[in-house]
Amino acid sequence: QVQLAESGGGLVQAGGSLRLSCAASGRTISSYVMAWFRQAPGKEREFVGRISWSGNITYYADSVKGRFTISRDNVKNTVYLQMNSLKPEDTAVYYCAANPVAGNVWRYWGQGAQVTVSS
Repeated sequence: QVQLAESGGGLVQAGGSLRLSCAASGRTISSYVMAWFRQAPGKEREFVGRISWSGNITYYADSVKGRFTISRDNVKNTVYLQMNSLKPEDTAVYYCAANPVAGNVWRYWGQGAQVTVSS
């Protein structure tokens, strides 16, 4: 079992930055692909991006490409989501997820962190 806990959310003005952390416990995440998702009020959950086991391959949704960066520290068992140039439409609850391979089904999820971007 892998337990995931997001932190670092909050309120920020448009154009600002935030960094979310996802701390894992229970097992090492070094053998898991890690991903970030988000869900805005009244909308379906959407994929934000993912990072490979080693951290050398990342993939992002078009809506965040060039503004968000995912990184990982397998020693600290933590994944990060650096969010720059934030827009009001980035307001959502952000979730991290883990799975042995990338795909449409993610085995482990965190509880979510609220990010609110004011205009």
